[in-house]
Amino acid sequence: MKIAILSRNENLYSTRRLKEACIARGHEVDVIDTLHCYMDITSSRPAVRYHGEELPKYDAIIPRIGASITFYGTAVARQFEMMGTFNVNESVAISRSRDKLRSLQLLSRKGIGLPRTGFASKPDNIKDLIKNVGGAPLVIKLLEGTQGIGVVLAETSKAAESIIEAFMGLKANILVQEFVKEAGGADIRCLVVGGRVVAAMKRQGAEGEFRSNLHRGGSAELVKLTKEERETAVNAAKIMGLNFCGVDLLRSHNGPMVMEVNSSPGLEGIEVATGYDVANKVVEFIEKNAASTNANKTKGKG
Repeated sequence: MKIAILSRNENLYSTRRLKEACIARGHEVDVIDTLHCYMDITSSRPAVRYHGEELPKYDAIIPRIGASITFYGTAVARQFEMMGTFNVNESVAISRSRDKLRSLQLLSRKGIGLPRTGFASKPDNIKDLIKNVGGAPLVIKLLEGTQGIGVVLAETSKAAESIIEAFMGLKANILVQEFVKEAGGADIRCLVVGGRVVAAMKRQGAEGEFRSNLHRGGSAELVKLTKEERETAVNAAKIMGLNFCGVDLLRSHNGPMVMEVNSSPGLEGIEVATGYDVANKVVEFIEKNAASTNANKTKGKG
């Protein structure tokens, strides 16, 4: 097959591993810088152009679209979908997962375990907003934050009020979320491919750090999932409509709680921690699904 990886940098670990997996399984593969694509939106004949030439017909694309280019990246992915190219993660699913508030609303509607969460634009009573999620300590998150940036732990109600007022003064969209103390600064990243958890790692925050992101100095190790954790990760991916994603869970007294569903998960941390070849699983999924006559469920709509 002919496969394109939409990535801004072909030297990134995840992009390189996916390219290697495609080649190892006998496929042609191109790495295409998403921001250098431009679209020919012509009646009945959509096309994508790149460096002055129309791109060839690809059997499948693997979108590696960073949060900072979600709008343009999903537009490019949607253009490929309208051309009949199989997309590992469809554009509408990527957009859905990137909106943290929308994600939580969809997951909660389907009964997925979540930390109690509040969202408001201009609450008349900040104290009530804090009380509604269980009081301090609590976590305050910027909706647009990534890799742990824009996530603050407020130890007291007074601190929470000050932080919320400061963010609102900057007209920032924020979530106020219960702090799951029993998680002990750790979470579990599950890599889901094609409706199956193919790898899982436990991420532990650095000493004195409640955020477990590896970018924040956290460590990672192989972890054995419970049946409930595995089912929660698979169901969360399904609700988001993602075929390849990272689902972040917290272990709480009330069972697994989903923190986030990541549509462009990094492979380095989990492949190193677990020793599993996740990139190969992604290419296997493409081989099994790209030839379907109804490969893209949305057909580029929406």
